[in-house]
Amino acid sequence: MMKRWIRTTNGTAPRRSYLIAGFVSLLLCSPTLTTGQAADLKIVEITIGDNMRYAPAVIEAQPGQRLRVILKAAGKIQALSHNLVLLKKGTDPRSFVDRTGKDAGETGLVPPATAGDVIVALPLVKSGATDEVTFEAPRQPGEYVFVCTFPGHFNLGMKGHLIVK
Repeated sequence: MMKRWIRTTNGTAPRRSYLIAGFVSLLLCSPTLTTGQAADLKIVEITIGDNMRYAPAVIEAQPGQRLRVILKAAGKIQALSHNLVLLKKGTDPRSFVDRTGKDAGETGLVPPATAGDVIVALPLVKSGATDEVTFEAPRQPGEYVFVCTFPGHFNLGMKGHLIVK
């Protein structure tokens, strides 16, 4: 195999050194590596058993921090489904769950009339299944409630808190 040489002002240098230098420059200038975007992502796995509780029930985040919430239904009762709906600050969770009613119980979706009270929502997840969502934590520090809107689950204690500080 014959090497190719390039004439420079200082003499000659192998062409591959320019390729390596170019590759290193691309790596150093990559926005993903220089801005730390990947480091800002916090992954939280929330497990739900047959006890109608989120575990963990409290998530902490910094204002504007990217969160990936993985909802895992680990219960043994196949008939149970759960979701997670993160409410905007100041939204009364009991009133919200009452207003979502039958629609949320059948589909896990947030009815359009209540969508203005929601930061993010995951649909119903049956036992043995998982779902996930990635979003930015609110920029305003404070406590935000998340609930399960499946009928009766909130009343049995299925709620948690996102604490932004």
